[in-house]
Amino acid sequence: MGVVDDMESRDRHEDILVDECERLRNEICDKDSRIHELTRELKEAKLQIERAYLENIETLRYAVEVRNPYTRGHSERVSKYAVLIGGKMGLTESELKTLRIGGLFHDIGKIGTPDSILLKEGKLTDEEYARIKRHPLIGTEILSNARVFDDILPVVKYHHERFDGSGYPEQLKGDEIPLLARITAVADSFDAMSSRRTYRDKLEMEVIVQEIKNGKGTQFDPEIADVFIDVLENCFEEIGEIQKSYV
Repeated sequence: MGVVDDMESRDRHEDILVDECERLRNEICDKDSRIHELTRELKEAKLQIERAYLENIETLRYAVEVRNPYTRGHSERVSKYAVLIGGKMGLTESELKTLRIGGLFHDIGKIGTPDSILLKEGKLTDEEYARIKRHPLIGTEILSNARVFDDILPVVKYHHERFDGSGYPEQLKGDEIPLLARITAVADSFDAMSSRRTYRDKLEMEVIVQEIKNGKGTQFDPEIADVFIDVLENCFEEIGEIQKSYV
């Protein structure tokens, strides 16, 4: 009887252990399922927050452009010109996407510039110019609150740097300036020269081409300037399509 009792006791203990293991397994599965559910909910919440932030930023970008009828469509054109240059240079799809989005938001920091400066018809005072030179840093600060903009921050921050180191905000020189910012600088300058502004009419294309040539090595990366000059001289229909689409 003692042997039988011992076997039955072991069987009962094994049954208890099996039941406990099954209970723990089910509990772990339930917790794992809940963790996956919470992770999904957190991702969805993050996406909703990012979408809302993107909508707000897009509203700010639009607000900047509609303040000045002379710069309406500027960001869209800069974006298209930059992608056109990048395509001619053989950039990757990822780099072209960053150029496209960076071009759209490069001037978002001007939301912090008063109309009295943005819309001024005459020459800016030194104080006013110093104020407008802050817009790359303001734009970077606005966009840095969402990781979705991380890739374009160098474009926003450095598109007013000059190849010779005399630009702003950090006086970077040559290859110290991120490539996509150097491309955007050429696109931005071209649109400024080829558009009417409060203080002048748009420049003739021959004048613009000469200005870009004159700026090689000082304002502009010489290689990028040459690529864009080639586009202006030999593929201007592509430029014309962009200008007609974003008036």
